[in-house]
Order: sequence, then C-alpha cells, then structure tokens
Amino acid sequence: MFQSLASDTSGNALMIMAFAIVPLFALVGSGVDMGRAYAVQSRLQQACDSGTLAARKELATTPNFSAANHGPAITQKANRFFNVNFPDKLDNTQDRSFDIAIESDSSISGVASVVVPTDVMKMFGKRDIALSAKCRAELSVPNTDIMMALDVTLSMTATNPGDSGNRLSVLKTVVKNFFTTIESAKSSTSRIRYGFVPYSTNVNVGGLLKQNWVVNRWDYPSRVLSTKPTRVTEIANEYSAVTYISGSYYRSTHSTTPATRGSVEGQWTCPSLPTGSYTERWSNTEVSRTPVTNPDGFRIVTDVRRTRTGIAYWNHLDGQTCITFAENFSNYIDSYRHTQWPVYRDYNVWIYKDINTNTGNWKAETNGCMEERSTYEITDYNNVDLSRAKDLDIDSEPTNDRDTQWRPMYPEIVYGRAKNYWGGGSFTSDEVTTTADFYNPKNAGYAACPAAAKKLQVWDKTAFDGYVDGLTATGHTYHDIGMIWAARLLSPTGIFASENSDISASKPTSRHLIFMTDGQTEPFDLNYGAYGLEPLSKRRWSETSPLTLTQTVEKRFSFACEEAKKKRITVWVIAFGTTVNPIMTQCAGPGRTFSASNAGELQTAFLTIAKSIGSLRLSE
Repeated sequence: MFQSLASDTSGNALMIMAFAIVPLFALVGSGVDMGRAYAVQSRLQQACDSGTLAARKELATTPNFSAANHGPAITQKANRFFNVNFPDKLDNTQDRSFDIAIESDSSISGVASVVVPTDVMKMFGKRDIALSAKCRAELSVPNTDIMMALDVTLSMTATNPGDSGNRLSVLKTVVKNFFTTIESAKSSTSRIRYGFVPYSTNVNVGGLLKQNWVVNRWDYPSRVLSTKPTRVTEIANEYSAVTYISGSYYRSTHSTTPATRGSVEGQWTCPSLPTGSYTERWSNTEVSRTPVTNPDGFRIVTDVRRTRTGIAYWNHLDGQTCITFAENFSNYIDSYRHTQWPVYRDYNVWIYKDINTNTGNWKAETNGCMEERSTYEITDYNNVDLSRAKDLDIDSEPTNDRDTQWRPMYPEIVYGRAKNYWGGGSFTSDEVTTTADFYNPKNAGYAACPAAAKKLQVWDKTAFDGYVDGLTATGHTYHDIGMIWAARLLSPTGIFASENSDISASKPTSRHLIFMTDGQTEPFDLNYGAYGLEPLSKRRWSETSPLTLTQTVEKRFSFACEEAKKKRITVWVIAFGTTVNPIMTQCAGPGRTFSASNAGELQTAFLTIAKSIGSLRLSE
C-alpha cells in the first residue's frame, strides 16, 4: 500500500499550486502596488515641473525682484500649480510636500515628495512606498539682438492719468527694468546686444556713418547778402511810469485749452479771445519839448494818463495746446512819460536761394542729424523702385554716387522762402530778394534732433542706465524715419553686416525690433527733417501730391517694417498713452502689439516681450 501510494502522482498539481499561491499572490500584488506607485511618481514629476515653470515665469514678470519682498508670491504661484496637478490625498497618498528655491542664476529648483500606501504588499510587511521628484526650471535667452526705436517727441512730457511721472520718465524706468530681466535670464554663453534709435522729427545717426557715406557738398535753401545795408528812418518810442495811484492792484492768471486742427497739414489754431475788456485813456497833451544832444534828432516828451481794466490774449504753448494770460486791473491809473524820437536803422538786402555748401567737415559742424538719401514721390507702394527710393533700401551701402549718400543737416543756414516768421507768405522755389528775415527752422524750434542713436552692443548696467536717463523730448512724430533706421541698424545683411551677422551657424541670433510710440503720425510742413524742408525740397512729397504728408509718412513706415521682417526680424509695437495705429498692428502682427495707458501696463508689455524673447525650459 505504501509502495502504491508513493508511486501514485495524482493530485501533485494541486499540492504544488497550494504551495505556489502565496508567492504568486505576493508577485501579483507587488505588481499592482508598484504600478500604482509608478503612476503616482509620474504625476508627482509633472506637478513638480509645472510648479517650477510657473514660478520661473512669475519671476520673469517681477521687476526689481528681491527674495524678501517677492519670494512669498513666487512660492504661492508654484504651490498653486503644484496643487492643481497633484491634489492632496490623490489616490489615497499621504504626507504630500513641495518646496522650491530661487537659485543664484534665477532658476527655480523644486523637490516634491509623497507616501503611497500599499494594498497588497502590506500583508508582507511593506505598508507604504516613499516617492520623490526633483525639478528645475530656467529662463534662458539665446544669442539675441534687440533694437529699440523709442518715440521721444514733445508729447512724451505729458503725464498719463494715474501716473506719478511723465511718459518719458516712465519709459526710462521700464526700459531699464527690461534690461535687468533679460540680463538675469541669459546664460553664460549667450551674447545679448541692445541698440537704440530715439526718433521724433528725425534721428541722430551721424556718429554711426563713415565719412565717405556722406556727400562732400549739398544744396541748401539758404540766403546771401545782395547789396550794402539800406538805411531807413523810423520813430522810436519809450514809456516810463512816473507815479501810481494809491489802492491799485494787479492780478495775472493763465489757463490752457486744446488747439483746433486747421485745414492745412500740421496747422493748429487757437480759439477766439475770451470775454474781457481793454480800455485806455490818453491825455495827449504835450507838456514840453526838450532839445537833446542827439545826432539822430530830438525828443518829444508827453504826459500820458491811461486806465487798463483788463487784457487777455492767446499764444501757442506747443503744437496742440493754447495758453492764455489774463491781466486784470482795478483803479489802476498811471502817469506815464511818453518819449518819441527819430532813429536810423540799417536793413540788409538778402537773396534767398539754394546755395551749394561744402559739407566736408560735417562731423564737427553739425548736430548729428542727417537728410536722407535720394528718393521719389511714390504713389504705388506695392511696386516700389528701390533703385530710386534709396531711403527705403535698408541694406545697400553708399557708393561715390551722391544719390546713395546721406546729407548732413545745417539748420542754421536753412531758410523757408518766402515764409515769414509769423506764418504769412507761401513757399516758393524761386529766388527772392528782400529785406525781410524769412523763416529759419533752427530759430523757430522746428529742426529737432534727438539723442544720438546707438548701434548694437553689449552693455553693462551702468552704461545702459546712463544712456537711457539721458534721453530728452523734442520734435514731432515721424514714425517712418524711426523704423527705417532701426531696421538698418538691426539688419544682418546691411551696411553693418560685419557686426550683425550670426556668431556661428550653430548659434543663430534672434533679432527683435521694439517700436514704442505715444502718438499718432504728426508731420508739419515747417519742420526741417530727414527730407529737408518738404514744401521746398519736394523729394518724397509736395503740396500737389495725391497723398497727404501724414499718409506719405505712414506708407513709408509700413514699407520699411515689411523690409525689416524680410530679414527675419521680429517686430513688436507698443502704443503708450494713445490708441494703436492700424498701420502698427499690421506691421507687428497678431500677439505682438500692445496698448498701455499707464506705467503698470507699459511694464507688463515690456515684460511680456522679455518672456517671449527668452526660452522657458526644464533643466531637470
């Protein structure tokens, strides 16, 4: 029986199965628990990554960051994203934790941990599995060239509602913060360069040009003496107060009001005089006639008594605002001595005409602003002939041909014949002989030249801040010349190609043009700018053109913008304290146009650009 039982194999499988079921159960259970742990690990890593990415992005938008003031906000942003991606008690996990640190290179490092209770393995003494994840996010900037075309017209002295400083002071602060943000994000191997084109009526680029890029002689609308001065007899007058009536008083007030756009391009007019009175009473009684030892004649002394009860008048404060001064008098009676005598005055006889002038010493004689290269009056901007429109060719280098060369500005010798200082008269290309002193743009304040433009270069913070702080406001708004020169200075294939090309094929340069303006196009025919005195020069526009001067400026801006984008330059536009001009929306394209009504919104616009220029990535 025992021998038969020993040799009987029936039921062995059941016994083997009984002994194997325990390790099989442990194997399958551990697989279930480990699979669950792997899923939790993956979710934990994703949550850690999202938290550090969010924190680094928040850090990039925080100006003048300090750990003491802004660290809690950065941590709160990181925790918020971590919690969304890995909620507490997710899949019955326990002891969830997440901590971040802001590293010296402004990257964000993070460590996350959690405990996963086991379902099966606890039967074998393994009650939980501890998991952890490390993560790190950094904002790195590749080799980058950034050109800033900044509107520095007179309207930048205005203050936007809610701001404590004027637009120019706000812009300076924001641009310096932008520099700090970009510099904090660059890697040790990155080359970041910045350039500037402050623009208004013109741009100041003379210091960037070679001597042979500028003409040696040029014709300027000027004047020369015709004959010896002509002597004319006039009557001169003097008034001097003698006595004042007791109890009189004097009060002066002033107020401003917007001017009204006139029918002529760039013309603004003031409203009618406010209600007021002006009265004078003269005694007109000759008191004495006293001979004097004066070779010009004799004096007549007259006792004058007059009463003034009020006078008001308007004057231009700037291109678009009028100011009035009101002088109010009450019981104010003066006794005046009125003196007259004949005098002789010499008047120069001038010939106003185009004069060929030696410009060979332009670097020492001019303020750095230039007249543009040759061009023509374009009517079809879909078919521009760049062989004629040299000003819109942002790449070609000047040759010995004067049409390809720039011309220095000489505001002190330019005169607007036959335009009088008070606005009377009309422009003419004919020679004019007269004793009159015609309009001179320098004396009239219509030959604005901003701060010198800067080529692309690597800056330290002290030099960068010093340049930005030196910007001043002047002139009217000509967007085209700002875009033309910003594109020239940034192009990798133009006149500065040797400086602007990529460092190497493996390290391409990202190129960005930031165009900031606070106003709409506002040309004025009395301005002496990049195209001369336009009604006299008639290079790109004349009073008989089918387009207005404003339309001409905007068409050329749009064309220059498209030329820049052909060079793989990313254009950004910011309208500060004004509505966005449609030509600028079209220029920059979707997502790259910003409207900022105050300092905070301008800061946000620049920081958004900074984040887009940089590359936010995970390094762990």
